[in-house]
Amino acid sequence: MGRELTPEERRRKIDEIFGDVLPDTTKDEREPDPEQRDEDWYLRNKPPHHG
Repeated sequence: MGRELTPEERRRKIDEIFGDVLPDTTKDEREPDPEQRDEDWYLRNKPPHHG
């Protein structure tokens, strides 16, 4: 067989095969996205024919 991989090497190999499926941080740990549209944005930009 070969030598055993370090945790970093193992993780890199798994990411190489499967890709990075999960982000490193969760949504609540990140800064708010300025492009993210909230309910207020939709209300301000509601077309007139939607009453």
